[in-house]
Amino acid sequence: MSEQEQIYPPATRELAEQRQRLAPKPTEAFKAFSQSVFADGALPAKTKQLIAVAAAHVTQCPYCIRGHTKEAALRHGATPEEIMEAIWVAAEMRAGGAYAHSAIALDTIAYVKGEKHELLWNQHD
Repeated sequence: MSEQEQIYPPATRELAEQRQRLAPKPTEAFKAFSQSVFADGALPAKTKQLIAVAAAHVTQCPYCIRGHTKEAALRHGATPEEIMEAIWVAAEMRAGGAYAHSAIALDTIAYVKGEKHELLWNQHD
């Protein structure tokens, strides 16, 4: 794939207007929800945007990565180092989840090998 080809369509004003036109009430409700969530509260807005950058990398949403990186960096003063550190936290959590869930595979192996008589959650297939 050349650099000119895109996997995702660019986020444009036209797409935003189309979403608004096709579903105005949910669009407005989502905007209000988002504004409420990202407003200063017990956590400052900058911290919330850094959390969003990390979460965007876990969910692998390119629009969210771009949008929240801009919000965190440009509007709330996060440094490139803070943004990268938040991304590393997300990477560790994603990897940690895979590691932690190995307990399910190990439990299944023990069951199949006859080393235990019941699976966790009683899931017998």
